[in-house]
Amino acid sequence: MSDSNQNVPEPDVSAENPISEHWVWVGPHRPPCPRVLFEHMTSNWDVPELADEVHPAVAFSAARRRRIGEHFAGKTLMIPTGNYKVRANDTEYRFRAGTDFFYLTGCDEPDAVLVISPSAHGPRSTLYVPHRRDHHTHEFFTDSTYGELWVGARRGAVESAKYYDIETAPLEYLQKDLASLAATEILTLRGFDAKVDAMVEANAADEQVAIALSEHRLVKDDFEVAQLQLAIEYTVKGFEDVVRALPEAEGRGERVVEGIFNLRARVEGNDVGYDTIAASGSHATILHWRHNNGVVRRGDMLLLDAGVECHNLYTADVTRTMPINGIFSPAQRRIYELVLAAQEAGIAAVKPGVKFMAAHEAAMKVLAEGLYRLGILKEEPASALRLDRQLHRRYTLHGVSHMLGIDVHDCANARNEEYLGELHEGYVLTVEPGLYFQANDQTVPEEYRGIGVRIEDDVLVTAAGAKNLSAALPRTPDDVEAWMADLWSRGPVNLGL
Repeated sequence: MSDSNQNVPEPDVSAENPISEHWVWVGPHRPPCPRVLFEHMTSNWDVPELADEVHPAVAFSAARRRRIGEHFAGKTLMIPTGNYKVRANDTEYRFRAGTDFFYLTGCDEPDAVLVISPSAHGPRSTLYVPHRRDHHTHEFFTDSTYGELWVGARRGAVESAKYYDIETAPLEYLQKDLASLAATEILTLRGFDAKVDAMVEANAADEQVAIALSEHRLVKDDFEVAQLQLAIEYTVKGFEDVVRALPEAEGRGERVVEGIFNLRARVEGNDVGYDTIAASGSHATILHWRHNNGVVRRGDMLLLDAGVECHNLYTADVTRTMPINGIFSPAQRRIYELVLAAQEAGIAAVKPGVKFMAAHEAAMKVLAEGLYRLGILKEEPASALRLDRQLHRRYTLHGVSHMLGIDVHDCANARNEEYLGELHEGYVLTVEPGLYFQANDQTVPEEYRGIGVRIEDDVLVTAAGAKNLSAALPRTPDDVEAWMADLWSRGPVNLGL
């Protein structure tokens, strides 16, 4: 990485070379720039070519903006995307657009703001984007965060208007334009951009913006479903890569598993949709194991919970638990088959009109009955499952489903009565029961201690019921074993580069 803050010798500031006449400081620990260099660096450049097609989601984005504008008729909405986040000192994380902002625009530039205001012809949308730090300004080569010589050409107001098919304006005009909208009530999606938050006084109704946007995003349109399916297809490839690399992971560890999957995520998509969980052995009993620094041993199982985020930011969320040596032991198979039966019951319960919790309740019933048969749950299932008992949860802890979309835990600001209400056609949710027997749990027979199994698929609610979008990955133990054997017969992993 280029060191933009390296220390350099002080310039000559003698009488023959006064700094005020010949030099300009551009930042701490940065080389001072001779004034003549400014002219040299900002002249004689061709205009860089940017893609001149339109974003593939423009029609869907426009419809979404119209719906949310009509939802808040007569009010002005201000929706920022957010800024770079510091990773360490002067290095930032790769920028990822704010979910609601991206849903409404498709724009992935930092610091941008969407304003939806009322007009005589319905909601009017304006996308405010920062000015380009191109060759017309010294920032072109002095600003290592935004300068285009450092980070590449970006879309300003002119380019964004065409690509996103939306009215645009320079971000510098936002404050002034807000003053002209003062006659309307201005609501802000807060917590993404401190500068934007400070432009208008907080309104008690601001939180309604986040709530409404989450509830609007519950139903996925055709573009979103297609993007989720694409993310899942990439994820399937990532799981195949991991299986083919498992022999290499033995003796080296979970880092290999994480690295192989994450490589596929960058090869095919934007990134991983969340931190990959590569949990081998008893680490599989830790629900959010993200250290991924354990060993990978034959005889253990690997729980891989991972998803590729596609270029339009929709993410898959899939989990498979597989024997590292390719063959389930009798104890492993017994627990795996119980979790699979619970998942099948959960998926079967998904259909329009049922409550969100229907899949959870169906899966928990199967798990509780199975735990009772195994002698682990000592109380009759009907009693253990009572809301005032819930004794089965010692071994299964989490809920079976969450919404899925641009965020892995999507629509998080929706009200409980909407999120947990009836399922509707177009919802996409996970179904992911699991059993987790801690290595030191004395209530569990020794042969099961240290076993963790989760099976997770991404399910679309359709008019006919449920469509398993991730069905391409095998689920039955026999199919998992055959799948692994087939992949190993093809030789080492090939990422198709």
